[in-house]
Amino acid sequence: MKRFACLLFLPLLLALPGCQTATAPASAGVESHAEITLKEGDVIKVSFPGAPNLDSAPQPIRRDGKITLPLMGEAVAAGLTPVQLQNEILAAIGSQLLSKEVQVTVVSSTFSVYLDGAVMRPGKIDTDHPITILDAIMEAGGFDYSKANTTAVRVIRHPRGATAYAYYTVNVQSMMDGADKQPFYLQPGDIVHVDQKFSWF
Repeated sequence: MKRFACLLFLPLLLALPGCQTATAPASAGVESHAEITLKEGDVIKVSFPGAPNLDSAPQPIRRDGKITLPLMGEAVAAGLTPVQLQNEILAAIGSQLLSKEVQVTVVSSTFSVYLDGAVMRPGKIDTDHPITILDAIMEAGGFDYSKANTTAVRVIRHPRGATAYAYYTVNVQSMMDGADKQPFYLQPGDIVHVDQKFSWF
């Protein structure tokens, strides 16, 4: 309900003083799918390349935010990125490993993003895999081309632990034209707002 309330009040959010948008830097979307924060319900696999006998089968992160590993027992996973979890595991049991290697792989991660504005089917999209802004728009039925400003699509993001929203402006038209081949990946809870084209009439 909070997310849908956010959609209803989106025009007010965009009009607030100090709510400035910026063209999305490459790192805003390209790396986010690799650095996504783990949460309860995500299914992950922990592998030890130097000791495959310690590999764990894919397991969901429990409601208490933990997983269970050989040698280590319970480990907190929720709230960490895969890289941070790798480092935590190494810090805990690295002295018992001949090869100091740990690999955390996200098998599935269900999360939601929200689309608003000039798309055919505004609303929530649930996904269990990394999703780009273009993928999300297509899942929402595509642009309403009679209204959509495809060159300046806004992404509203509330980074974990941050007190303020972050705003990005993405030229989706250049992606569709093939001029921009850099995908912009969405993060859980992102709101994608497609503005209407400005018209004198």
